[in-house]
Amino acid sequence: MSELLKKFLPREEFTSYDDFYRNYTVNMPENFNFGYHVMDCLARIKPEERALVWCDEKGAEASFTYAEIKTLSNQAANVLRGAGIGKGDPVMLILKRRWEYWPVLLALHKLGAISIPATHLLTSKDIVYRCNAASIKALICVDEEKIMSSVEEAEKKLREEGAQTPGILSYKAFIRSAHSTGAPGGAAEKGWIDFKPLMEGASEDLAISGPVNANNDIMLLYFTSGTTGMPKMVQHNFVYPLGHIVTAKYWHQVQEGGLHLTVADTGWAKAAWGKIYGQWLCESAVFVYDYDRFVPPAMLDVVVKYKVSTFCAPPTVYRFFIKEDLSRWDFSTLRSCTVAGEPLEPEIYEQFKEGTGIKLRECYGQTELTVTCCNYPWLKPKPGSMGKPSPGYHIDLIRDDGSSCEMGEEGQMVVRTDKRQPWGMFGGYYRDEELTRSVWHDGIYYTGDMAWRDEDGFLWFVGRADDVIKSSGYRIGPFEVESALMEHPAVLECAITGVPDPDRGKAVKATVVLAKGWSPSEELKKELQNHVKKITAPYKYPRIVEFVAELPKTISGKIRRVQIREEDSAR
Repeated sequence: MSELLKKFLPREEFTSYDDFYRNYTVNMPENFNFGYHVMDCLARIKPEERALVWCDEKGAEASFTYAEIKTLSNQAANVLRGAGIGKGDPVMLILKRRWEYWPVLLALHKLGAISIPATHLLTSKDIVYRCNAASIKALICVDEEKIMSSVEEAEKKLREEGAQTPGILSYKAFIRSAHSTGAPGGAAEKGWIDFKPLMEGASEDLAISGPVNANNDIMLLYFTSGTTGMPKMVQHNFVYPLGHIVTAKYWHQVQEGGLHLTVADTGWAKAAWGKIYGQWLCESAVFVYDYDRFVPPAMLDVVVKYKVSTFCAPPTVYRFFIKEDLSRWDFSTLRSCTVAGEPLEPEIYEQFKEGTGIKLRECYGQTELTVTCCNYPWLKPKPGSMGKPSPGYHIDLIRDDGSSCEMGEEGQMVVRTDKRQPWGMFGGYYRDEELTRSVWHDGIYYTGDMAWRDEDGFLWFVGRADDVIKSSGYRIGPFEVESALMEHPAVLECAITGVPDPDRGKAVKATVVLAKGWSPSEELKKELQNHVKKITAPYKYPRIVEFVAELPKTISGKIRRVQIREEDSAR
């Protein structure tokens, strides 16, 4: 066991999944702070080892040791403290995949502040909502005109709302890209601070007297991507990073001295899963590929060039990968690949395995949770299954009346917390006790996801409760039909939804993005419908097939079936 993990894991190795589920536990120190207890510790025990490797699509690259990350985070903390940022202050970060995100995030942790990572796709309206909802005090973003303009417009709207508006910013700064030639025009006149020069000139030593936080203080706020309604504010406390030891060590299977790449923008909670906490706790370096447009061959080139050892991405990335000739790349340094975000179609699993020799290991979780179910190393992966529950998670499937489902019966997936709360589980929705109680009460957290359990105890995702289609008395989960469609070579991506039907209540509709070389036609529609009839129960086939250029998605890459339903209803 590594020197660092010894502090937190009484036991590291397990003989079986059952042994792991029953006996895995975590030591929770008092006043835990990831910045001090992990990053500064790594800087002390292995100062010259690489911590972060970064490159962008334009050819720029950089690499940082643990000692350098500690220095940079101290400098950033001194700048922020000088600007009046301290314990409990909410600070929004819109930093995309810039390497500066890591030292700035650590700096906020070291000050006991509340970090609010956000996507660069926010509109001014989104920013106004977030500033008011969380009383955001400061904002740091990339030096892109569109983003800075959105912030300025939001700030104007906030001031128009009145001096008592909770979200009026007291500090806003930008960070230049590796390719910037100077500050954006008029930035200083508009109240912007050029952050990086201040950081470079700040002291490398951070003087802190005593603990800056208690374990239950809020460390992170994530606004969910909002597949329905307004985004919710998911709050995580300062021990949340320790919940991701399982993520990195037992799901990603990172190794000390390895290099891990998770494909995620820093504004998405998946970045917390795969781009900092668990990976550094396991002493694996983090790799960051900074790009604006996803080009599958370019990403594969980067994985091979930098000798990435473990890799994680949403299913969409793998869907595009398997359309390439994977024999062109040497994957000999790639040890483990994982997938999450949406269920993985078995066809994708099989084709990726054939092209790389690697078995994809799927997991399930939410922004509110950590890795909840997983195909762990002791288990033979079942393509399309979420796997089995993680240690600390007492998972049940329940009927509408609250009773537990039998094997093979579909029900809502819940986490029973009456005896103990899983490591890393959220502390509720910030400033919304009513919303928290609506999903978490009487010792039960309701995920809103439907699933079933097979005879081996593996869990299988059916769909969001709102996505399940009731047609002619049948309950049809979208994932099974999507998986069948994905086996057809013409289909690159698809989404299954229900549309009103006078006879059936709902009819199954497939919205399909075609692969290269295929064109929409009535003949292809019939072919796809017949294909589904052969793969799964005939009553599940899509009676309506629509071809589109792309599917609506959330920032985190999840398909927004609700938007498809809304657009169909508006027609």
